[in-house]
Amino acid sequence: MPTDCLFRDDSYLKDCEARVVGITEQGGIVLDRTVFYANSGGQPGDTGALVMADGTRLPVENAIFTDAAKSEIAHILSKDVLGSGAPGPKLGDAVRAEIDWDKRYGRMRIHTALHLLSAALPYAVTGGSVGDSDGRLDFDIPDAGLDKDVITAKLAEMIATDAAVTSRWISDAELEANPGLVKTMSVKPPVGTGKVRLIDIAGLDLQPCGGTHVRQLSEIGAIKLTGIEKKGKQNRRVRIAFA
Repeated sequence: MPTDCLFRDDSYLKDCEARVVGITEQGGIVLDRTVFYANSGGQPGDTGALVMADGTRLPVENAIFTDAAKSEIAHILSKDVLGSGAPGPKLGDAVRAEIDWDKRYGRMRIHTALHLLSAALPYAVTGGSVGDSDGRLDFDIPDAGLDKDVITAKLAEMIATDAAVTSRWISDAELEANPGLVKTMSVKPPVGTGKVRLIDIAGLDLQPCGGTHVRQLSEIGAIKLTGIEKKGKQNRRVRIAFA
């Protein structure tokens, strides 16, 4: 059953009321709606808790998609809960889903900064990872010679514009007609549902992305480059972190 992914329309939601509509063979809890981002696109799944009607808090250590179309999300309870023998949610139970907001917000800031990094370095992206306070992108760059100070200054210049970050949806056909929107070589945006989500950083960047982002660039704060590594003949790994 498709999960109503509330984070796609509002990354700032910290909790929501939901109902259990499925339980996977591994014990993952499927809800009819959720604020939990599911692990994908280099961004980890959210952690947090499911709060039952009696107030019992069940820690969630991850959220994952159960299908290739990325339409259904399972909330993975911590191993302590699964191994305790205590009763968990049952089909039809009402619960409140709560994310660890500080961790999520850090990832929102880093993920948005990585979009700026991909704009500052206009090369094909071969991989990436979003952390709570740092992140990295891998680029297909034939020649070395990247300058950390120059790139850091460019990021600061873009963040200082305080441009708005918005999302909108286009059809699969529109994406197919505009292949230049896709920067990532290793991770392709999910297609097949009829629509694809775009993240638009006004005047700076536009690309498909299912991740969570801040609303204004000023929320990112100061960013520094912490390393540039050679990962093959043409692959360069560029790391960033909060300054």
